[in-house]
Amino acid sequence: MVNILIGILGFFLVLGLAYLISNDKKNINYKAIAIMVVLQIIITLFMFQTTIGLKLVEWISNGVTTVLNFGYEGIDFVLGGLVQEGQTVFFMNVLMLIIFTSALLSILTYIRVLPLAIKYIGGFLAKITGLSTVVTFNSINSIFFGQSEALLAIKSHLARMSDNKLFIISTSAMGSVSASIMGSYMTMVPPQYVLIAMILNSLSGLIIATMMAPIKNNEKEEIDVKDVTGSKSLFEAISNGALDGGKVALIVAAMLVAYIALMALLNAMFDGIFGMDLTTILGYIFAPVAWLMGIPSNEIITAGSIMGTKLATNEFVAMLQFQPLIGELSEKTVAIISTFLISFANFSSIGIISGSIQAINGEKAAVVAKFGLKILLAATLASTLTSIMVGLFS
Repeated sequence: MVNILIGILGFFLVLGLAYLISNDKKNINYKAIAIMVVLQIIITLFMFQTTIGLKLVEWISNGVTTVLNFGYEGIDFVLGGLVQEGQTVFFMNVLMLIIFTSALLSILTYIRVLPLAIKYIGGFLAKITGLSTVVTFNSINSIFFGQSEALLAIKSHLARMSDNKLFIISTSAMGSVSASIMGSYMTMVPPQYVLIAMILNSLSGLIIATMMAPIKNNEKEEIDVKDVTGSKSLFEAISNGALDGGKVALIVAAMLVAYIALMALLNAMFDGIFGMDLTTILGYIFAPVAWLMGIPSNEIITAGSIMGTKLATNEFVAMLQFQPLIGELSEKTVAIISTFLISFANFSSIGIISGSIQAINGEKAAVVAKFGLKILLAATLASTLTSIMVGLFS
């Protein structure tokens, strides 16, 4: 009960901080924020507190696992025999799956299943909240596509965007993850928390960003789903998806080599100088945040360490740190940390988003670079909000 009360306190503190740093408090759309908070509560309660919701989550998780097993068929054909039976190699067992899931996502995009679903769900959200159609489309689009791809889908709208609207779409992109790497996450943390985080993050990003940078929705906007994909045929879509997935897998692998090695180096340096490694120091720094999220007091240092690692490096590095601890931590802590990790909110994402917009509009990229740290703060607050919500009802 105490942890629930602390979680409620944390919820209002997160919203309060977003309000304090808002650049236009008079135009905050409180109605939209209230509606989205209610939606989050309904979704979380349904998925974790109802028989139908629990069965649905189980069914989806099992379905994803079944589909991923087909991905392993391809991996085994190409790389079978390189790893002895019973052993696990992260690149082969986790990252190579991205190629398969990226190809599937590309197929669903080419046949317009995903773009149309995103367009109408986003349109419904815009209708009930009164927010911009482009903003809500981008928020739902960010559930499925990575930071770069999500922004490319609304490239025709970038030139006339206000700074505040640009801030909101950038926050949604950074505060989300790509469905193409969802399968990899599910091999590392409990699948149900990956699913709920992907849904809630789209709303959390909007809640925080529209408080920090309110916009007036006084223009008619049309979404063209053709902007979502450039593939001219089904086979080109499969090829593009597989190649894009391969690039992502290699990029993640390269980043993991660099970040894990650097963390090991910094841990050794800090331990030698201060008698305490960097991971432990991050634990103490983020422990108050972990406590406000509803994590039990005896686990906040461990949780804070994982959260700090994620912010300083990326979610994969943090998951590798978190994975061996899952069986030792309480169910509530596992739920909160798992959902916190499911986002791109880290320092390197500032450059990724700025670079993605640079490829479309150099002038807007300069704006994003200028408030990059503020975007990171908003995306981190969004992840915190999602985790608090899950902690309250899980």
